[in-house]
Amino acid sequence: MTPKRYIIDIDGTICSHDTPSTPYSQARPIKDRIAFFNTLHDAGHKIIYWTARGGDSGVDHSELTKKQLDEWGAKRTELRMGKPPYDYWIDDKAFNVKDFFMTDITTGETTTLTP
Repeated sequence: MTPKRYIIDIDGTICSHDTPSTPYSQARPIKDRIAFFNTLHDAGHKIIYWTARGGDSGVDHSELTKKQLDEWGAKRTELRMGKPPYDYWIDDKAFNVKDFFMTDITTGETTTLTP
């Protein structure tokens, strides 16, 4: 098996917020999704969390984010800050989080419900 690299957003992907204005410190982990990515990590795949936290405000949320990932038990190869804020991300390899969770955790191969 060739290890795959997974670039994973944090907010809205592995944690949720009550409203768009809820502070990052009040994010709630989505435990089944974290467990899913932990299984991929344990199978030898690279798990890279990449977040836009602070991208608009310029506030450094790196310590809070590391602390949250550790408290939530989110295994990772790397944490990257500085993902550019955007309204739409167009990419030939991108998956919407709602479609993604059909990945074979043994091979890392992903299929989706969408064509």
